[in-house]
This record gives sequence, C-alpha cells and structure tokens, in this order.
Amino acid sequence: MSGMNYMTEEGLAKLKKELEQLKTVDRPSISRQIAEARDKGDLSENAEYDAAKEAQGMLEMKISKLEDQVAMARIIDETKINTDTVQILNKVKIRNKANSSILEYTLVSDPEADFKAKKISVNTPIAKALMGKKVGEVVIVTIPSGNVEYEIVDISR
Repeated sequence: MSGMNYMTEEGLAKLKKELEQLKTVDRPSISRQIAEARDKGDLSENAEYDAAKEAQGMLEMKISKLEDQVAMARIIDETKINTDTVQILNKVKIRNKANSSILEYTLVSDPEADFKAKKISVNTPIAKALMGKKVGEVVIVTIPSGNVEYEIVDISR
C-alpha cells in the first residue's frame, strides 16, 4: 500500500462504484467463464480455461489495488482549499514562456487523474514543479525533450 490518497468525495464515490462493479458483475462473470471452460474437458490443453484463469488473476489484482486506494482515501474539504499557493485540488493556469500558450490543469490525486478532463496527478513532473508556488512565479519543468519554463497566471478552486 502507498500513502494517503487525498481526493474529492466525487472521486472516492467513483472508485467505490468501480470496485462494486468489479466485485458484483465482473468477478461472477469470470467465475462462470472458468466453469464453462472446465466443463469442456482436459485442462492441460484448454486455452479458454487458461485465458479465463489469467483474466481472473488480473481482475483480483485490480480489485485489490482499488480496495487499497479506497482504504487509504482521505476526503479533502474543497471549501478549505487555499488559493494563495498551488496545492492539490487547485485549478492552475500557466503560460509557456517560450510560445505564450496557456494551459489550465486541476491538480488531483493519482486515482482521479484524467488528462482529457485536464486533471493531472500531483505526482507528475509539472504538478510537482507547481506545488507551493504563487501567481507570477516561474517554474522550470524537466521533460524528455528538455526544460520548459511556465509562469503561473492564476490559481483557483
């Protein structure tokens, strides 16, 4: 298990819903697949049985991981989030100093990260560079192609 997972109520509810789906729908479905494959005879040459057992192992691993995340979850009261400095659950608007493009991200815990929704994990290089900084500060983010400078334009909830 890793450390605490600070998240929103919405994020925790989403995790619990996914866990419930895996336990009540997916787990019984795989058990049926294993039983059907077992009924087909010799297990030593039964690819369906092997595939179903492997799927079961992957599912149990995912269930275990989600159970750990739920157990370690701590709800953050979003009304008490400070916007003086960048911290988890802040929406941060940054400007690339090289090309003046503006990016906006919400910093969230790993389980809530969703790049399409512009929610990035606090464990990403860009979020780590932003944490604790104030509006107007410039941060340097190291990416595979080199260093990029960003200026913090706005911090909000």
